[in-house]
Amino acid sequence: MKSDNNHVRPTIREVAAVSGTSIKTVSRVLNGVTTVDPVLVQKVNKAIKQLNYRPNVTAGNLRRVDGRTNTIGLLLKDIANPFSSALHRAIENLAREEGLDVLAGSLDEQPDRERELISTLITRRVDGLIIVPTSSDHAYLQKERSAGMPIVFIDRPPNNFIADTVVVTNRLSAEQATRHLINHGHTRIAYLGDDQKIFTASERFLGYKSALHKAKLKLDLSLVHHGREGFDDVDHFIKAIFNSKNTPTAIFASQNFVTITAIRALKSHGLEKKIALVGFDELPFADLLDPGISLVTQDISTMANIASRLLFARMHGKKTKAEFHEIPTMFTARGSGEIKN
Repeated sequence: MKSDNNHVRPTIREVAAVSGTSIKTVSRVLNGVTTVDPVLVQKVNKAIKQLNYRPNVTAGNLRRVDGRTNTIGLLLKDIANPFSSALHRAIENLAREEGLDVLAGSLDEQPDRERELISTLITRRVDGLIIVPTSSDHAYLQKERSAGMPIVFIDRPPNNFIADTVVVTNRLSAEQATRHLINHGHTRIAYLGDDQKIFTASERFLGYKSALHKAKLKLDLSLVHHGREGFDDVDHFIKAIFNSKNTPTAIFASQNFVTITAIRALKSHGLEKKIALVGFDELPFADLLDPGISLVTQDISTMANIASRLLFARMHGKKTKAEFHEIPTMFTARGSGEIKN
């Protein structure tokens, strides 16, 4: 299926033509002037709906023939998250090389917020979007793309929508991380992960299960915790599993904030040098702890580079079918994942 990224977004001139009115009349309607003939207002609003026209809130400052604003929108899970902030910076650097500014926002795993922020950015006439999606259905974006909005997804694929996408080898990398613990003699490995509705969380849990299956180890759901409600919740879970008869000897934490919470919980119980731990995603202080934290890390630079180049190409008229890129991760052994059973 080919994308429609190359349609030109409708302009106020087109609204005037379709409605059979003047640009001045359309402008007055958009600005809410109450003295406009109601018949003309109806015609203009009908044309706006027909064309899926979005008012250019920066038009007064642009004065550009091509209507570009030289800005792109970047929607992240949470800019405060180290992964998101690193991705933001990498894309910002690449955009600046193209003479583009980046408008970024956090979605906080809220589908309604995704729709709201995308609508806001499109109203501000960004020239393209890079999205770490959270919605379970992105079919609503079809009309935006048909109206000329280039869209690229990163970290997670879209749902019910085909577009350029850049992800990492979540399932394979989680399987390799779990196998690393198995190779160090661990047969009872606890799993701490994010909400299973999230693509990356679901894929990483599948990788964990695959490693256990291939090693002929039974999946024990009592050692599995999904969703990160915070330190107290994870601390309660860790305390419970280490007071059980089937005490784990290792933990695979499949997301950076989950890994941080696991580190704190293990330290609070004096277990940081007794229980092996492998985390997923980079932590700035991983090498400063004792033991250092063994981590699977994503190649953020490559992810950002590919996603940005895909978007820039679409913005310049590239018409090829949507591309899917899966980027290998890296594993760094620092000590915590090498504690033997």
